[in-house]
Amino acid sequence: MIQLRHHPMELRLRHTFRLARGDSDVRQNLIVELEHDGLVGLGEAAPIARYGQDQASAARAVELMVERFNEQNSDPRHYALAAERVAVEGEPSATAAFDMALRDLAGKRLGAPLYELMGVDSTAMPVTSFTIGMDDPETVVAKVREASQFDVLKVKMGSAGDRAVIEAVRSVSDQPLRVDANEGWTLEEAGSHLAWLADQGVELVEQPLPAGQIEEMRQLRAASPLPLFADESVGVASDIPKLAGAFDGINIKLMKCGGIGEAMRMIATARAHGMKVMLGCMVESSLAITAAAHLSPLIDYADLDGNLLTVNDPFVGATVKAGRLVLPSGPGLGVERISTVDE
Repeated sequence: MIQLRHHPMELRLRHTFRLARGDSDVRQNLIVELEHDGLVGLGEAAPIARYGQDQASAARAVELMVERFNEQNSDPRHYALAAERVAVEGEPSATAAFDMALRDLAGKRLGAPLYELMGVDSTAMPVTSFTIGMDDPETVVAKVREASQFDVLKVKMGSAGDRAVIEAVRSVSDQPLRVDANEGWTLEEAGSHLAWLADQGVELVEQPLPAGQIEEMRQLRAASPLPLFADESVGVASDIPKLAGAFDGINIKLMKCGGIGEAMRMIATARAHGMKVMLGCMVESSLAITAAAHLSPLIDYADLDGNLLTVNDPFVGATVKAGRLVLPSGPGLGVERISTVDE
């Protein structure tokens, strides 16, 4: 049997985080600890309000998952499919936390980093983009200057001031840009913005239209000068086939898909449909960011900066050097706690 402990964690943001859907200064996540034979595996849930999740629902879900796991007399060593077998519907972030905690436990039992158990080359790490949230031009300029050590910036768009944001970025930086519209445009707006963005050194655009507008996305992609990536339109591997031809790539987030196992299926499915893969995140501590980073040598683009947007990250794990992700060498996730969580 495994024993469960979970703790609320409030992550405070360095700057107010503004998206097309609203603003926030803190995020309420959940730390999960699974203990077995004297070893403790760590996981993190970052519940997504857009999908009806919160810290309390994630806590209830992980409690039920552990109960189901123990009732089935499951062996923690059989972690590959364990999380999805006990998953609670509608709570993928809790499933992701359970999944990464079991994988952390397995690595610690064997004394090996997770990337070694997965057969992943930790030297083939990608650069990660750094996110610039929507704001007034003066604040955007300050944020860009703070992010000068990153090779690529990701700029949030989806408001009436979109072009002013990009112009503010370009006034102080020639770094390559990626844009995330967070479903904020109409088909007509998207067509106009994409042509303009192509002249601004933008590499790709995420989710220009609302998630359900797949046929409109096909129209947009047919005329787009830039690659278009699905974010809100994709959650799990079974979503991908219908997106082929509407998007050039997908953005995988552990908190949406339910963990590393499903993320690996998504990578394989996207490749089978000739699509590129980005690995993204929510606002998360270094615990969940590091779990995702173990997959990053398998993908094309990384956007794993959620921990860098906070001021009270209680963990240390994957780091960024010269803009590139670097994995820790410790067993399991390789994450260490450096302070207590806020309860």
